[in-house]
Amino acid sequence: MAQNTPRIYDSEYHSKGKAMRKIPPKIPPPPKETKAIRPLYDEHGAEGYYAAFGANYRNPHEAIIHRCLAQATTQWQLNTESMLDLACGSGEVTLFFKAHGTRQITGIDPFTGEAYLQRTRQTALPHTFEDIENGALVGQSFGVIVCSFALHLAEASRLPALCYQLAQVSSSLIVLTPHKRPHISPTWGWHMHDEYLIERVRTRLYQRR
Repeated sequence: MAQNTPRIYDSEYHSKGKAMRKIPPKIPPPPKETKAIRPLYDEHGAEGYYAAFGANYRNPHEAIIHRCLAQATTQWQLNTESMLDLACGSGEVTLFFKAHGTRQITGIDPFTGEAYLQRTRQTALPHTFEDIENGALVGQSFGVIVCSFALHLAEASRLPALCYQLAQVSSSLIVLTPHKRPHISPTWGWHMHDEYLIERVRTRLYQRR
């Protein structure tokens, strides 16, 4: 079956005529960033960084993440009755969806559970990408999966099995990434439906094949 070519546009200049939702003020603001993350990535590696600093982790791009999600929930028809926050960090995505009425939210992160608990008052499951590849989510179901600033860090060799397992538990996957990565092949269970760009952050909607 022929697939529609995803539309890519810069949201700074193209809003498709729809007003973006404002973020309710009850979302707790993150503490100010005390040290840039990139040098620490370079020093420790991504996994080493989160293992060492995960308890105090805060995403310095939280405001942009919320803008991206505001446009996603306005522009796309999503089932937000239940949501999987994959690689949930300190709860940036969870807090947004809570503020917009989602009640069934599951967070997963093997490194930042303490930071997630502090901000969301929820406990994150400590699954790794490898755990998910091996069936950690079998039998579960979510209206939508959101993975913010994390999937591009997964080893390329792991992506096919990881994406396949995610397609078994949801029909929609939203990926926020500061890169063109990750490349998700249609043979892994997903096709990209749409994409937009806000301040160099790409937000992509994948739908299960």
